[in-house]
Amino acid sequence: MSIDLYSFNKSNYCRAVLMTAKHLDIDLNVIEINPGPEIWSAQFLKVNPNHNLPTLDDKKFVLMKSQAIMQYLCNQYRPDSTLYPREPKARALVDRWLNFDITLMESSKQGVLWKLLTGADPPAEKVLAFKHNLKLFDQLLGDNHYATGAQHLTFADLSLLATTSILLAIQYDLSDCPNVERYLNTLSQELPYFASINLDPFTPESTTEWAASSQKYIKQKMQ
Repeated sequence: MSIDLYSFNKSNYCRAVLMTAKHLDIDLNVIEINPGPEIWSAQFLKVNPNHNLPTLDDKKFVLMKSQAIMQYLCNQYRPDSTLYPREPKARALVDRWLNFDITLMESSKQGVLWKLLTGADPPAEKVLAFKHNLKLFDQLLGDNHYATGAQHLTFADLSLLATTSILLAIQYDLSDCPNVERYLNTLSQELPYFASINLDPFTPESTTEWAASSQKYIKQKMQ
């Protein structure tokens, strides 16, 4: 039996899992789900009553939340991988960045994607919060090639890249955050799977279609 991943290719959480599987050379049967009406279908609710993405089904072992899925794939199938190092301090640095990424992503939804997904201008304080978090990311990153300062890629990088790659897709001005700009440009070229997972889903046509679908769905939910 295959490992099924219910996914949406524009979700940063799903893309982090997809990059993890690619890096660990784990085959996934990716089932693309529209995060609007399809996540409420009876078929999907049988798999995940919490109706969120990504959702992993590994021979009836069902798991949700991207970071939990990433850690499971590594622990179950590639326990010696340096993506999630075993040494406690090295792992703690990865976990710190994973927790920071949650904060960064939530603010980016509000500050960067709000208008795209809702059609309305984002509240000014949300834009400021995103810029603050992005600047903090820049300062914490410093001149590190990889986020933790290790000599190898970790889950921290895959999660952060999935979150911030949208900035490349929409050509966001990163001139005030040179470390983030360097980090994104360097690793996007270094990882052979980066573009197909993180940039290809955001063609102008598909992004316009996604925005229209999202705005329509939100309006229907508000009625």
